[in-house]
Amino acid sequence: MALDPGADTAANRPYLERAEPQPNWLDRTAHWLGAHSVGWLARRLGWQRRRMAAIVPLVERHDAALRALDDAALQARVRALRAALRAHGVDGRGGDARIAESFALVREASARVLGMRHHPCQLMAGMGLVQGHLVEMATGEGKTFAATLAAATIALAGHPVHVITVNDYLAERDAHEMAPLYRFLGLSLGVVQHGMDRPARRVAYGSDITYCSNKELAFDYLRDRVAPRGRSSALHVAWDHLRHDAGAAPADPSQVVVLRGLAFAIVDEADSVCIDEARTPLILSATVQAPDQTRQCLDMLALARSLQGGLHYTVDHFARTARLTDAGRAQLDAHAQGRDGWWSSLRAREEKLEQALSALTLFQRDRHYLLGPGEDGRQAVVIVDESTGRAMPDRSWERGLHQFIEAKEGVPLTDPRETLARITYQRLLPRYMRLSGMSGTAAEVAPEIRRVYGLEVVRVPLHRPSRRLLLAPTFVATQAEKWQAVVAIVRREALGQGRPVLIGTRSVGASEALSAALTAHGIAHALLNARQDQAEAALIAGAGDPGRVTVATNMAGRGTDIRLGAGVAARGGLHVVLTEYHGSARVDRQLIGRCARQHDPGSAQAVVALDDELFSVCTPRLAGWLAQAGAAPRWCHGALRAWAQHQAEAHDAQARARTLEQDRRLRRTLAFSGSGE
Repeated sequence: MALDPGADTAANRPYLERAEPQPNWLDRTAHWLGAHSVGWLARRLGWQRRRMAAIVPLVERHDAALRALDDAALQARVRALRAALRAHGVDGRGGDARIAESFALVREASARVLGMRHHPCQLMAGMGLVQGHLVEMATGEGKTFAATLAAATIALAGHPVHVITVNDYLAERDAHEMAPLYRFLGLSLGVVQHGMDRPARRVAYGSDITYCSNKELAFDYLRDRVAPRGRSSALHVAWDHLRHDAGAAPADPSQVVVLRGLAFAIVDEADSVCIDEARTPLILSATVQAPDQTRQCLDMLALARSLQGGLHYTVDHFARTARLTDAGRAQLDAHAQGRDGWWSSLRAREEKLEQALSALTLFQRDRHYLLGPGEDGRQAVVIVDESTGRAMPDRSWERGLHQFIEAKEGVPLTDPRETLARITYQRLLPRYMRLSGMSGTAAEVAPEIRRVYGLEVVRVPLHRPSRRLLLAPTFVATQAEKWQAVVAIVRREALGQGRPVLIGTRSVGASEALSAALTAHGIAHALLNARQDQAEAALIAGAGDPGRVTVATNMAGRGTDIRLGAGVAARGGLHVVLTEYHGSARVDRQLIGRCARQHDPGSAQAVVALDDELFSVCTPRLAGWLAQAGAAPRWCHGALRAWAQHQAEAHDAQARARTLEQDRRLRRTLAFSGSGE
């Protein structure tokens, strides 16, 4: 969708948001046929990539003239271009010429204040972002730096820009590193972090460019729908925003509307946000009083513990649900005789018992959650985000599951919560007037991204050939054998050759088990997980030093840039060890991508056990057969991994489709009743 020329003052800016379409089956069919036929032809002919490449010579034409200018003259050129972009925008006649001039100015300014100059592949990526594509750049090719081209250009045109990252750490890091460039260009910069109050968030979103995490943005959007006295339409939010700009700020800070529209977004690690985190709806909730909750939870949990798996209930590890059998329902009905509360409602008691069974059988401490201090200082259940490895102390599971896990762990139960508003990324992100993204691993999910978000995935070539060495994976039978194999690798690479070693694990428990094995062998190392995350920046900064050993969960995956210490490149660079395959091969590639970045040398290998969760859940029979067989041909292990990940990815895709359909159905119901999100 076109971005119209911007406005000069905040009060004159409209609250931009794309209306959510409500197509019927005929509209969807026509859209599908058009998108697939035109998109297929464009991909076959390489139209998008050709237009992206065409920007490079246009930018180069300005190079010599801009180098000759002093800083004051260069900034004067920026101001003149800003006026032209605000008058004519980035689309339409002369749009590419204005974009090229903007890129040239940003590149020259960056060379002066950051000491870095955008190379041709980054110029191509920047053009793809301005056009509204999802740009795939190999890990280590400088996506964060390339994003400054598009962010600055759209901001100069007068539109608020959101640069969306996967966590607060990356948002703060990227904004801090790029701040001198934006300052030189005369652009204001804001950063949204967890814990900020709403007035501070409004100031951050009021900047020309705002860096934030996907979760902070999503919940700010939902709070804006709830804040204006319960009115949740975009029109109401826009009206409250204009009243605030006119000086009519609400007395209650919680009533402040923080966003000023959804104009342009650059989603970093877009496949993580659009795919991996799209299974779960984002829910804004409030606590409700439940005075008899503890007794009823403990009573239901005791009943759940008395049931027998396979006889009274079945467990679906894929869907992470437990379901009662007829025998289980009979046990529940007998137990409910003469009881009140949950027990008096057939539907409520069955749902609560299944949630209690899920808490007992499917959710593990130090994998799915931690026990840590809560807001009141007492022990509490803290969810761990499985895609990022980070603790989420302000999140909770819904429908009573969180309270059952608390009861299982013997910690004080929190009050249950009722839903105030909810949305999914599949519905939120397409509301931007123009959406773009970046990733190093998007090609595998390009059809789904095209279908759901309307984004074409366009691959940018490597600036320089990769020097990454991928070693053959090692398969062992058990976890204990795996840790011993990893210890041997650390001895060889870190202690023997002086190379830094990064070891990736899937859970907090696994990282601590490996840490214990390394400690038992007298190997010094750093540990980074959701429980040990206070010194994240310092640990990452030193992870590339000679001989340094770092054990980390997915926190050290996406977006992490490990700089090599003195002399490390000559020794072979960073060595990455993957200790467990993920459900998606894209996540594995992200961890491997921490080495051999920006033409540095590096190597990676996988050391996995046949009793890892992926194999025990997705391919238990084949994994068990290979474990019993002992030595097996390498192709057997490759087939095991490929089939297990195919199973996991197919299931996840179905779950995302169900979540999106449920969200759309709920939206239609709420729209009919006059409610909001």
